[in-house]
Amino acid sequence: MNEKAVLGGRFRRFVIGMDALLQDPKPEQETVEGCAALLKALVDQDDWLPEKYAQPHPEFYQQYLLYCDPGARYSVVSFVWGPGQKTPVHDHGVWGVIGMLRGAETSRMYWPQAGRLEPAGREERLEPGDIALVSPTLGDIHQVCNAYDDRVSISIHVYGTDIGKQSRHVFDPATGAAKSFVSGYANEMAG
Repeated sequence: MNEKAVLGGRFRRFVIGMDALLQDPKPEQETVEGCAALLKALVDQDDWLPEKYAQPHPEFYQQYLLYCDPGARYSVVSFVWGPGQKTPVHDHGVWGVIGMLRGAETSRMYWPQAGRLEPAGREERLEPGDIALVSPTLGDIHQVCNAYDDRVSISIHVYGTDIGKQSRHVFDPATGAAKSFVSGYANEMAG
């Protein structure tokens, strides 16, 4: 799926910036920092995301594919959170940068400790324009929730692979037991 043209100039400039950033291999930290700067510029304006990628589901958060690099070096998705929706505790297996576009979300990181998961630090809240990072080296296991019980929130995520095809894990926070899953995308399931 290549939505660069559909999403317009601001998003097209973001993709051009990501392509330039990833043209040559870099250390993860440099890649993540460069992506964070580009994503910050994108989410600082809430005038570019088409409504079809901002539609909530009454029961489940939605992950819409906005763009996947032809070489699967990165993918860009919109996460649409209905009121009170949340993820299970999960990982990514790859670097990711999250930018809050609309509403707010909370995230709690977890660290494996003696066969179970322990909360790491305090809950983090993202407001519009805020950026968060995940990766196996920075911390990759978390749970994310819409901060609001009465409205939709939307965040934009960039991952260092085609995240919809990436094998990942959900965790039981009490036992640390992991179960594999592949997320796919809401707009692929809809046709």
